Amino acid sequence: MAGPGGARTPQLLLLLLLGLIHVASSIFVVENGTKTACIMANFSAAFIMNYTTKGGFLNTSFDLPQNAAVLNSSSCGQENASNPILVIGFGGGHTLTMNFTRTSKSYQVQLLSFAFNLSDKVLFPNASATSKEMSVESQTDIQADIDKKYRCISDNQISMNNVTVTLRDVTIQAYLSNNSFSKEETRCSQDTPSPAPVPTTHPTTTAPIPTPTRPPTPETPSVSKYNVSGTNGTCLLASMGLQLNFTYEKKDNTSVRRIININPNKTTVNGSCSPQVAVLELNTENSTLTFRFGMNATTSKFFLQGILLNTTLSDAKKPSFEAFNYSLKELQATVGNSYKCNAEENVQVTESFSVNIFKVRVQAFKVEGDKFGSVEECLLDENNMLIPIAVGGALAGLVLIVLIAYLIGRKRSHAGYQTI
Repeated sequence: MAGPGGARTPQLLLLLLLGLIHVASSIFVVENGTKTACIMANFSAAFIMNYTTKGGFLNTSFDLPQNAAVLNSSSCGQENASNPILVIGFGGGHTLTMNFTRTSKSYQVQLLSFAFNLSDKVLFPNASATSKEMSVESQTDIQADIDKKYRCISDNQISMNNVTVTLRDVTIQAYLSNNSFSKEETRCSQDTPSPAPVPTTHPTTTAPIPTPTRPPTPETPSVSKYNVSGTNGTCLLASMGLQLNFTYEKKDNTSVRRIININPNKTTVNGSCSPQVAVLELNTENSTLTFRFGMNATTSKFFLQGILLNTTLSDAKKPSFEAFNYSLKELQATVGNSYKCNAEENVQVTESFSVNIFKVRVQAFKVEGDKFGSVEECLLDENNMLIPIAVGGALAGLVLIVLIAYLIGRKRSHAGYQTI
């Protein structure tokens, strides 16, 4: 079993010298009583979550720190008695745990769990929960063949109630046979391109696939202005109308499409600011809609990076509805400027949920005097402006052609007469 010092083995130093470990990642090792490694993991992790304060919900985000360490509660497991477990501790009593299981051909992280202590004022300022120690968990798709390492360069987002953990640049192997990562690997599905869909034919006797029923579309939502401020002033200004677009299965097994407007008069606003993340949280009677804006320091661009929705659909087969996507690249503009789009924009979050945004103007991070900066128009608006210009140009060209034809015809008619 490995303690906090388990990462300082000769094998790991060799990996570092070979450059196989990224500086931003951390490597964790679990050893048995003979100092033989049974689990090795190399990854970085980012956490996004919300928690309760006296003023309402508050969003926070943080990374797994470089000084995170393997705890003594980790274990190589015992055959037919217990399975291997990797427990990583950090901060004021927080743990990220991976529980492994195996079959004759493969192994997997069957369960990922995160236990956190809301008494940690650094990560959770002003937390007001009656129970300070909490935990969440979720099954994962982390799986590899026996005697192969699991490799995933793409981000892997795992949602656990109010917590989303994003694992990045992951290399994991359990049930090690040679005390180091295998040269062979099983790549994650996120890294491999999706195969082209194969056309399918249905027998004539097959019943047609029902399409979701579409209730009447509500009126265009009201536009409202939202402001998020932190210790250094305003980090996010937004003006927009919002519409939620769901597709779900009802209790009678029929599929339905439902569109709901966000009513600003029945919405409370929360949010948070950090150097490279600005979060806007909108709470209605039964929904929490969160927008996460990020920044690309290289290009000096801000953009809508993620959307998270938690709501209840009373007529749904599964009333509790959650959708999230933290890999978006929408509403982009240069830091210091504002993004503007009068046209309706549809942001697809998942296959079953999207957000329609109307008459949006937004600016993140560098906000001067609580006022929008210079405008960067969206492509939809630019294209809409080109249409009347093109139509006007075509009409002007048509008038010119008619005029030229008239003048030519008049000249020819005069040439037909001769002076006597």
